[in-house]
Amino acid sequence: MMVVMNMEAVVINMAKGIDTRCIECFQKTYLRLRKKYFFTKQQSKEFSEFMQKLMEDKDVLSSPEIQRELHHKLYELSGVTDPFYEEKKQSNHIALNLYKYWKQKLSVSENPFNMALRLSIAGNIMDFGANHSFNIFKTIEDVFVTKFAIDHSELLKERISKAKNILYLGDNAGEIVFDKLFIETIHNRNVCFVVKGSPIINDVTMDDAYEVNMHDVADVISNGYDAPSTVLKKSSLLFQEMFKSADLIISKGQGNLEGLLNENDSRIFFLLTVKCEVIAESIGVQKGSFVVYNQSKL
Repeated sequence: MMVVMNMEAVVINMAKGIDTRCIECFQKTYLRLRKKYFFTKQQSKEFSEFMQKLMEDKDVLSSPEIQRELHHKLYELSGVTDPFYEEKKQSNHIALNLYKYWKQKLSVSENPFNMALRLSIAGNIMDFGANHSFNIFKTIEDVFVTKFAIDHSELLKERISKAKNILYLGDNAGEIVFDKLFIETIHNRNVCFVVKGSPIINDVTMDDAYEVNMHDVADVISNGYDAPSTVLKKSSLLFQEMFKSADLIISKGQGNLEGLLNENDSRIFFLLTVKCEVIAESIGVQKGSFVVYNQSKL
């Protein structure tokens, strides 16, 4: 019951605007980026004024849409199209170095579905939007000794076995390697992996999909939009059609959850590591929790 009440609360919050804690997070993230790219005082002033104006419109813009606008302003002032390029490359490199080890572990596992699912959720920690730093090795250790705070994994397994087509909404670079392991493990040939339309924070793009050879295990498409989320009304017509026709939708991470939670769609399973208090409160769990969540179960 408590989770249902929180679900109702988040619908209200999202309808009226974003949490002030999200604004604080944006400020920290973009302060780091302004320092990283050596903004002048004038550039910083212009960016701050732009951010302040956006905050005045926070009741009509969602959190992902605000982040998109901030990213575009950063590009306008700095000329940097992909501010987390190095971090994404490093994340993919680290995860790819773990790929063969875990591929072998999965081949001899008594429960490869559970192992691959947990690896995929652990991979969600690789998020430079929500975290200044993270430890993927420690998170992998933790995910194997921690109960899911919301555990609809058996229902997910059942739905996967019956699904004729699966839409898999990717989240972050690095994490995509663990998504690949999960997709390989579920043995469903009709999986379409979705990336963002262009760089935004460290979200996956088509370049990341090619770098980790995601095309070997799934079809790959762009959602046609560059917010760090899935914003259906702004996405491409192709993506919207595929979303409508999918039997099962696997949604990775906090950003996609923000964009889709209010859809109340029983086809969607949210897989994530909860990295902030706002998201934790919205689904009735603690920060740091691992979650496999389907709204039809509550």
